[in-house]
Amino acid sequence: MPLPRVLTIAGSDSGGGAGIQADLKAMLANGVHGMSVLTAITAQNSVGVQGAWELPEEQVRAQFRSVVDDIGVDAVKTGMLASESMVRVVASLLRTLPPDVPVVVDPVSVSKHGDALLAADAMEAVRSEIVPLATVLTPNLTELGPVSGIDLETVEDRELAAKALLEAGASWVLVKGGHDVGTASVDVLHGPGVRRSYSAVRADNRHTHGTGCTLASTIASYLARGYDVPGAVGAAKEYVTGAIAAGFALGDGIGPVDHAWRFRGSSS
Repeated sequence: MPLPRVLTIAGSDSGGGAGIQADLKAMLANGVHGMSVLTAITAQNSVGVQGAWELPEEQVRAQFRSVVDDIGVDAVKTGMLASESMVRVVASLLRTLPPDVPVVVDPVSVSKHGDALLAADAMEAVRSEIVPLATVLTPNLTELGPVSGIDLETVEDRELAAKALLEAGASWVLVKGGHDVGTASVDVLHGPGVRRSYSAVRADNRHTHGTGCTLASTIASYLARGYDVPGAVGAAKEYVTGAIAAGFALGDGIGPVDHAWRFRGSSS
C-alpha cells in the first residue's frame, strides 16, 4: 500500500523547530508522505523571528499545482499564511481539491516568541475565506479570540467562540489549552453534537517551539490514514504530549519539541 499523502501549506522556519520543517518531521514520524507549499520564508531561531518574506502568488500556485496534479493529496494542513492576499490565494487553491480531502487549519498569527506571522488586517480574511474550508480548525487561546471575532474574558467565552467558528463553516474546532494555566493541558474538540476534552499532564519543559504546527500536521496525518476526527485528535494529542516532554535545548532561547521521541525510545 502506498503511503498516505499529506500536503502542508505554510511558512518555513530556518531554525527547524516550527513551520514547514516541523510539519514534515511530524508527518514522517506519523506514517505519511509529507509534501509542501511554501507561502513565506522566515529568518528564525530559538530567540525569535528576525525577518519574514512572503513568496509571490505565482510561486505558491505553481507549487500547489505541481504537487496536487501529479502526486495527489489525502489531507492538507495550512499554517502561516502571512497576509490577506495570501489567505485568498490559498483559499482559492483549497477550493479546487476534491470535497473528501480533509483540511486542517492552524490559524497561525504569532510565533512562540510573540513575533507577528500574520498581517493585522488578514484575520478577517481567514475567518471568511479559510474557516469555512476547515475540516478541523486548531486555534490556541491567543488565536481563538481574533479568528472568531469574540473577546475572551471568561471560560464561557471560549465556548461561544468555538460555536461562532462552527457557524462560520468549520466542521470541527479544537480549542487548544496549552497557553492556559494549571497542571494539565486540556484541548477541547467541538463538532456536530460533540464536545470532547483531551487532557495530558503538563510537562515541566519550556522547550515547546513548534507545538501548534506539529499538532495540526499530526491530525492531518491521521485523517489521511483513515481515522475519524476525534480519533485523529486523540492520536495527535498523544504524540505531541510525548514530543513536548522530550523537547530539548537548542540555541539560547526556546528549543523545539522532539519529533523523533518515539524513535529514541523515551519521552524524557
